Amino acid sequence: MELSEYQRLSRSTAQYPRNEALTYPALGLAGEAGEFADHAKKVIRDDGGEVTAGRREAMAKELGDVLWYVAQLASELELDLDEIAQANLDKLLSRQRRGVLSGSGDDR
Repeated sequence: MELSEYQRLSRSTAQYPRNEALTYPALGLAGEAGEFADHAKKVIRDDGGEVTAGRREAMAKELGDVLWYVAQLASELELDLDEIAQANLDKLLSRQRRGVLSGSGDDR
């Protein structure tokens, strides 16, 4: 599935107050990223540093939720996920070619 197709199809499931078109999905993104991070913490604390099958499945679900919120934010901003992904990859590859992949990077 292409990212832009996911973005388009997921839009029909976006039910939140229109007057909070950026705030609601931004807060949701932060929350879901936190839930993913909580699982990463539990890999260390509870799973001896090994990602179990059950933990992997739970983390995949959280990443799906993160993706949904990213897609809604892109839609609210009239941006295309395929274009966002390509621009990000181009930026990273440029940094890699210039030997500045680690560190502060560009445009910060």
